[in-house]
Amino acid sequence: MGHFAGSAMAISSHDERGCAITGATPAALQAYEHALALFQSWRQGAEAPLARALRDAPRFVMAHVLQACMLVGSRDPSRIRSARPLLAHAAGMPANEVERLHLAAIASVLDDDYESAQARLGALLRLQPRDVLALHMVHAFDHVTGDATCLRDRVAAVLPAWSATLPGYDAVLAMHAFGLEECGEYERAEQVARAALALNPVNARAHHVMAHVFEMTARPEAGIRWMNEHVTHWGVDTTVATHGHWHLALFHLALGETDRALALYDRCVRRGHSTEVTDLIDAAGLLWRIQLQEGDTGPRPAELAEAWAAHIDDAFCTFNDLHAMLAFVAARDWGRVQRLERVLAQSQARPTRHGLTTRQFGLSACRALAAFGRGDDTVAITLLARLPVQAHRIGGSQAQRDVLALTLQRAIERIRRPVERAQPERQVCIS
Repeated sequence: MGHFAGSAMAISSHDERGCAITGATPAALQAYEHALALFQSWRQGAEAPLARALRDAPRFVMAHVLQACMLVGSRDPSRIRSARPLLAHAAGMPANEVERLHLAAIASVLDDDYESAQARLGALLRLQPRDVLALHMVHAFDHVTGDATCLRDRVAAVLPAWSATLPGYDAVLAMHAFGLEECGEYERAEQVARAALALNPVNARAHHVMAHVFEMTARPEAGIRWMNEHVTHWGVDTTVATHGHWHLALFHLALGETDRALALYDRCVRRGHSTEVTDLIDAAGLLWRIQLQEGDTGPRPAELAEAWAAHIDDAFCTFNDLHAMLAFVAARDWGRVQRLERVLAQSQARPTRHGLTTRQFGLSACRALAAFGRGDDTVAITLLARLPVQAHRIGGSQAQRDVLALTLQRAIERIRRPVERAQPERQVCIS
């Protein structure tokens, strides 16, 4: 049971799902539940109620855990590292077994050991299947590491412990729907996403699943209708607004409407020139696809390449590296292409998670993109075709990783039906 040593202050021993908690007051718990609901529903504004919870109960362990989780789920290594002092502060507080597993999982992420973080959160969910924050985080880590089977099966395993009477159930259903979609179970994914929306029509992550289902089942017209009809639910005050517009742009590209895709890029995807890595990923993937369809991207790639330049030396995530390379090649910024290749050539020798994925597919995939950009389709095809079947472990979704398949397809088309164009731009290959 949670407690304050030597204090007569009122305490709360369990959250709204029956999970034991340490160090909370009723007022702090109420604020925490509000913050958690916003976080798990991909809505903005969780920081303010979480700050109230911590002011009211400075030794409320799960409030500190949530504060750290809001950082370590990022794709930006500098943002992840900023959680280290938060973990150090919370580590000295009284905590129960489940809370200690949360803290240990955060420590694993800070050590760049996502496998251990996933294992610890998996063990936590076997102890407490209603811990929605643990489910949210391990679901995110399964996505980052490209583990589609766990993305689906972890949520399925805890569903028997849940019901529609519990707060957060619609978010759990949305997570389940996304795992089903990533495993190719599109009809079932749509059913579960619609069930989540029946409980909470403004569930942004369930609308996101619907976008993926329409994308993967080649229904762009239906996708455009859905996203436009529900834009106030997923596109206003959510953390997925930019990504939702990326999906909408992809539907227009599927219909050959590059002008509409470019308008969405300017108005929504790159509005404000965000430096958030997730936003940079969406922008790079979209511009590249527009160029594949021979759309005129004008000066946009140069601006995006400049924004990506700060991440050349991250040596953190192959998925990020690929999108940085997309931006640099789209801009024909060969200096930064070579800089990134040099970093990856060095990283592949390191005994790190990034070193492993760089050796397995990251460096080859990035070199393939560079070769494609220079017009050397034979090299691009050779490198892309040789990527191992485990290439999905770079992370991201099927829809995002499709950029590699689309590039391979376009390179093959250019070889089969050559048009008059400049000779390939030769660059020294950096080993």
